[in-house]
Amino acid sequence: MLLTIANVPRDYAWGSDSLIADLEGRAPSGSPEAEVWFGDHPGDPADVDGGGTLDAVTGGTLPYLLKLLAAAAPLSIQVHPTRDQAREGFAREAGRDAADPARNYRDDNHKPELIVALSDRFEALGGLRPVADTLRLLSGFPDSSGVDELRSRLGGDEAAALRATIGWLLSGGAQAAVDEIIEGLAEADADGFAETLRAVRGIAERNPGDPGVVVALLMNHLVLRPGEAIFLRAGLLHAYISGLGVEIMAASDNVLRGGLTPKHIDVGELLAVVDTTPGEVPVQAPAGGDVTSYDIPVDDFALRRVQVAGETRVPVAGPAMALVVAGSITVAAGSGPERPVRAGAAAFATADETELALRGTGQVFIAEPGRA
Repeated sequence: MLLTIANVPRDYAWGSDSLIADLEGRAPSGSPEAEVWFGDHPGDPADVDGGGTLDAVTGGTLPYLLKLLAAAAPLSIQVHPTRDQAREGFAREAGRDAADPARNYRDDNHKPELIVALSDRFEALGGLRPVADTLRLLSGFPDSSGVDELRSRLGGDEAAALRATIGWLLSGGAQAAVDEIIEGLAEADADGFAETLRAVRGIAERNPGDPGVVVALLMNHLVLRPGEAIFLRAGLLHAYISGLGVEIMAASDNVLRGGLTPKHIDVGELLAVVDTTPGEVPVQAPAGGDVTSYDIPVDDFALRRVQVAGETRVPVAGPAMALVVAGSITVAAGSGPERPVRAGAAAFATADETELALRGTGQVFIAEPGRA
C-alpha cells in the first residue's frame, strides 16, 4: 500500500520564516517554521492524504522519524543517550509526570541521528575539538582571568578535563569567567579559526551571558554543503546553528541539554551521558552518481538521496518513505497507480512493498529501517 503524507511545520522559536515555505513553493506563514515531522511519533504523527494520521496505519511501530529542519538561530547544545542509558533513565523517572519540564527521559530508546544539508550552507557544532587546538584558539583571545581559568582547566587528560570543564561552566559557579570569555570574543583572532569565531560570536549575540557559548568554543564547527551529511551517535555533544536540512533519527524524544536554552539543564545527567573523548566528526560527501547512500551504523534507519531525471526504480525493505525536496515527482509502488508528491510532502510505502518507481525531475530522500 502506498499513501501520501504531509504535516504542518512546528513553530519553534529558532525556526526560519522562509526556508520551508520556499521549499514548498508557498508564501511564508509569518511565524517561525522549524521542523516538519514525517513519522508516527505520538508528538506529531504525519497527516495521511484523505484523512487520519500515520500512527493509525502503523500502530506507532516505525523505528525512525524523518524531518525537514530549518534553523534561523542556534538550537540548544544537546546530547542523546545510548539504549541502555535510556532504558535505565526511563525506568528511574517512571514516577514523574510526563509534562514535568525536569524530566530527562520521555521514552526508553536511544536517539542517534543524521542530518543532510539542503541549503547552500548548513552550520552545526558537533563533538569536542582536541584540547591542543582549543588552546590554540584561546591564544587569540585578549588576556583575562576568565580565559586563564579556562586554559588551566583544560590541562591533563583530555576527556577528563573536558568533562570537568563542561561541568564547571554549566553548574553556576563560572559566570564571571563566562562573561569575560564572551567579552573577549569581540577581539579574538586566531589563525585558522575565523569561521568558528564568527559562528560563536553570532551564538553569543543571541544568547548573552549563556555558559553554553563557552561550551560552543570547545566544539568542532562544521559547515555542510548540499548533499553533505554528519552522523551524530549517542553521547556526542552537538547543536545545529543555521540552514535547511533533512534529518532522520531513531524514534525517540530523549534530550539532555548543555546550554543555549532556557529549558531545564540537568548537569549531572548530562555529564553521565556525554562522551567527552575529543575528535573530528566525519562529513559524508554525496556520491558522484544519482544515488547517495549515507553511512549509518545503527539498525533504526537508513537514508538515500536520489536525483530523479525520467524514471528511477528504487528497491526498499520495510516501511519506507519517499520525501520530495525539489522538483515534480510521482511515486508508484507495485502495480498501484502513480501518486503525485509535491516538494515538502512524502509517499509512505507499507512493509509489503519492495520497490518504488520515481518519475519526473527532482530530488527525493528514501528512508527505511536500517540494516546495520
